[in-house]
Amino acid sequence: MLDLDQLRTFLAITETGSFTQAAGIVNKTQSAVSMQMRRLEERIGRPIFARSGRQSRLTEDGERLRQYAQRLVQLNDETLSAFDDTELAGHVRLGTPDDYADRFLPEIMARFSRSNPRAEVAVTCAPTPLLVEDLKANRLDIAIITYMREKGRGSEEVVRREPLLWVASARHCAHEEVPLPLALGRSTCDWRHAAQASLEEMGRDYRVLYSSWSSAGVSAAVMAGLAVSVLPESALRTGMRVLSESDGFPKLPTCEIAILRSWHQSTRLIDALAEHIVSSLDNMSVPLAAE
Repeated sequence: MLDLDQLRTFLAITETGSFTQAAGIVNKTQSAVSMQMRRLEERIGRPIFARSGRQSRLTEDGERLRQYAQRLVQLNDETLSAFDDTELAGHVRLGTPDDYADRFLPEIMARFSRSNPRAEVAVTCAPTPLLVEDLKANRLDIAIITYMREKGRGSEEVVRREPLLWVASARHCAHEEVPLPLALGRSTCDWRHAAQASLEEMGRDYRVLYSSWSSAGVSAAVMAGLAVSVLPESALRTGMRVLSESDGFPKLPTCEIAILRSWHQSTRLIDALAEHIVSSLDNMSVPLAAE
C-alpha cells in the first residue's frame, strides 16, 4: 500500500520546489521529509528525484507519480469530506487584481477546493481601489490587495513582500528612448505613482504611452517593445528584461501584498479562505522583514 502521508509530503515538495519549504508545510523536520522520500522511492522501486548537489528535480518516473499522487490525495480528502457533518459549505466572494490572479489563484483555489468541496467561490478581478470599494459596499467578502504603507486602510494583513521591478522587452530597446515611454496602471495605481516619483526625482523625462487597469494590457505593451513598466517579481514573464541601476533605473519601493476582509460579516467560510490565502502566499514568499 502507498502511504498517503508520504504522498502529501511528495506533493508539497513538487509545489514548493524545496525539501526545506515542504517540511514547513507538512510540519516535519527536513530529515523526516528526506526519510519519507527515501521510503517512497523504495516502495515505488524507482528513483523519483534526480539530485545534483543541493538541487533536486523530478525524474520522469517522479512526474508520473505526481499525477497519481494528486488523484489519490484528492480522492482521500473528498471521501472524508463526504462523511464530515462539520464540513463548510456556502458561497464566498473573493476579489484580486489580475496581476496576482494568474500567479496565485491556481494554488489558492486548488487547496481551498480540496478542503471545502461544497463551498462555492466567486472571483472578481479588479484593481485594488475598486476592490476596496466593493468590500465597503458588501459586494465582496475578502480581497487580495496591493498594500502601500502610506495609504494603509487600517485592517490589512500583509502576507507577502517582494521586489517591485522595472521591466522591458528582452528583444527591444524602449528603455533607451527619450522621453522614456511608459505603460502603467490608471492614475490611482500605487505602482504608477512609485514609478513616476522615482523618475521625477532623478530628473528623467518620460511620457505615459499606455494606461490600463489590466496587467495583461500593460504587459502586452512591454512585450511588444513599445514601453517600459513596473511589475512585482511574481508577475515577470518569459521575454521580459529586468532593468537595474546599471541601466539607469532607480530602485523602487517593495511591493507588499495583503488581504482585506469584509467589514460587514465574518463567517467560518471566509476565515477558512483567508487561511488558505495566507498559507499559499507565504509559501511562495520571501520572509517578511522585521518591522
